[in-house]
Amino acid sequence: MTALLTPTAYTIDPWDPSYGVAVGEELDGRESTAAVDAYVEVPESQWRPITPDKTVTLPSSVLFLDGVRRIDAHLWVHGVGQQPEPGLVASLAAGLVCCDGTAQVVDVKIDRSLYSAVETATDLATSHAKYIARLTKPGPNGLMAGVQRRLAELEAELSAEWRERGVENDLLVVDGPVHQGVQLPRTVGYVKTHRKPYLDAQRTEIVASLSAGQRSPVFAMGTEYRKHSWYLRLPGAADTPWSAIVRLECSPGLPIEDVVTLADVTSTVLPTLASTPHKDPRAPQNLVPIGGLERQLRHRLGDSALLYRSLRSASRRSR
Repeated sequence: MTALLTPTAYTIDPWDPSYGVAVGEELDGRESTAAVDAYVEVPESQWRPITPDKTVTLPSSVLFLDGVRRIDAHLWVHGVGQQPEPGLVASLAAGLVCCDGTAQVVDVKIDRSLYSAVETATDLATSHAKYIARLTKPGPNGLMAGVQRRLAELEAELSAEWRERGVENDLLVVDGPVHQGVQLPRTVGYVKTHRKPYLDAQRTEIVASLSAGQRSPVFAMGTEYRKHSWYLRLPGAADTPWSAIVRLECSPGLPIEDVVTLADVTSTVLPTLASTPHKDPRAPQNLVPIGGLERQLRHRLGDSALLYRSLRSASRRSR
């Protein structure tokens, strides 16, 4: 007689598969090389899910900073040797959306550049846009690293300019990690996907047990560049341990009391802005203001087909 097999259970990751998965390599057993101090807020015996302090003073406005990129064309740079060198042209946009009862895009920066490892490469002007030549390391990875570095520069310029305006009671949420050297007040990085485990197995299980609106205790992490971080679960979780969990981080220069306040503020404010699956395929992590800002930025990049035709025309004239 053939033995009856127990049916296998499956859980589908809630993100649209075209975006990958929310949990990349978080639980694959490989550990991060970053040094971690898990007990900067509470001692080991009190490491547990935390419900934020509801009496914390909330900001008068919350700003979200994000950027988008689009590769407009791949190209070859001629005249530097027997064989042409590869390059690419890209359009980038970084923007700020302010939420103070309503959501409004308050600033946008657009950048169009030509990336290559050729030191003598020059700007490429088309009938619709001018692409500034920027030097990168050779190879496909070097080209894409140049694009990402330029986008990070745009975002840093926007955040620094906003902070210079002197708004005293706001919160700036940067989509992605806080970059080394960025020391902006009332600013947190918002990390939607998880590539590495930063905590040991026991504390990782505690993070997986968070309820909607709860956060982990603050911990310190990093090697040469240290920063404070904490995990938060948003509402709308699916039946997977790390679904709807995001990681927040801030610069290491803040006193721990201010970091804990930031952790409670973000844990109170951000869950109210979580997206839903019928509106965003990356729900709930891709917050509603961030999703709206991304759509606006992609629109402002311009018509890709029109720019591609103008690039082909300009490249023919350059030869």
